[in-house]
Amino acid sequence: MADRTFVIVGAGLAGATAAETLRTEGFTGRVVLLGSEPERPYERPPLSKGLLLGTTARDDVHVHDASWYPEHDVELRTGCTVTAIDRTTRRVRLAGHEELGYDKLLLATGAVPRGLPVPGTELDGVLRLRTLADSARIAAAVAEGTRLVVIGAGWIGLEVAAAARARGAAVTIVETADLPLQRVLGDRLAAVFAELHRRHGVVFHFGARTRELRGTGRVSQVVLDDGTVLDADVVLIAVGAAPETGLAERAGLRVDNGILVDRRLRTDDPDIFAAGDVASVEHPLLGARVRVEHWSNARDSGPAAARAMLGQDVSYDRIPYFFTDQYDLGMEYAGWIPPGTHTELVIRGDLDRHEFVAFWTVGDRVAAGMNVNVWDVNDAIQDLVRAGLAGATVDRAALADPAAPIPAG
Repeated sequence: MADRTFVIVGAGLAGATAAETLRTEGFTGRVVLLGSEPERPYERPPLSKGLLLGTTARDDVHVHDASWYPEHDVELRTGCTVTAIDRTTRRVRLAGHEELGYDKLLLATGAVPRGLPVPGTELDGVLRLRTLADSARIAAAVAEGTRLVVIGAGWIGLEVAAAARARGAAVTIVETADLPLQRVLGDRLAAVFAELHRRHGVVFHFGARTRELRGTGRVSQVVLDDGTVLDADVVLIAVGAAPETGLAERAGLRVDNGILVDRRLRTDDPDIFAAGDVASVEHPLLGARVRVEHWSNARDSGPAAARAMLGQDVSYDRIPYFFTDQYDLGMEYAGWIPPGTHTELVIRGDLDRHEFVAFWTVGDRVAAGMNVNVWDVNDAIQDLVRAGLAGATVDRAALADPAAPIPAG
């Protein structure tokens, strides 16, 4: 394989771990890792957590030391944007019209923050969070006494709100739903997060939409649909992210809420693969297409795609997993619940003390689980989810009993 060239577009966690896996699996050909950001690959969870809290140093977020890339003969090119893919000649075109040939191509282009279609989003002080530079801007803007308005009560919005409160900012969150994380967690557990943030001084406006942002040069007010005016020094727009599929679409690859890939993470072009946030995977266990935007998916799918590029028989069947840290609450979640599925919630532990495990069951099968300030149980939860997908049932009374071990999957 020494005369072959594998190109990776997207120098995030998925792309970097794919490059690493190519080398550890013995690939001796050319590996080119292209990233549009000026930074070498880094991990994103610290952007809304440790970097804002000051508990993580900037140099600690990178996937590899700078020396790793030349030492492993990986051509890392930062600040390099790919503008087109020619599938016929198997070449990618870079900004500036340089072209680069490939034998196999991995698209790990990630996702981009969704915009807010209201007037005023161009004002200074209106921020989003996706990149290391974004995190630095938020850290510089949010301090003791800063009035921060967060639009969107998803994971990113809540994590930034928690960090901002730790920095002494006054935080208001605007959310269209009736509770934070309501669609993901349901009313009962969403209320836990609402109470947590209220206890730390966050003000919520639920069932509210933003009409416009006002200011002269710099944002100073957020106006809601009902006429409520919120004073603001800084506004964070955190209304979700969209997969970065433009390059794939222009190349004629199949796209539908992500780049469509099979269980091997291969697109409809046998020489092109996709991994990370951008990949909509035909999941062999879940029996559906799943696109996951969380850290563990990038960490796991990059290496899986690399092995598939090498011709190995890969079946990407990881159970979706994510985690969050907000104030004194740490949480891990594993599983997947199809939209519209009726579930029943089983609580094991103390909801009020924020020390519990929650299970979502479909009939007597575990579809998902979440451990909150209870540790070393997520592997057991994932085993239960896998067993449930295979048809195994559980005794829900035993599931709820904190004195009993978590039932085996």
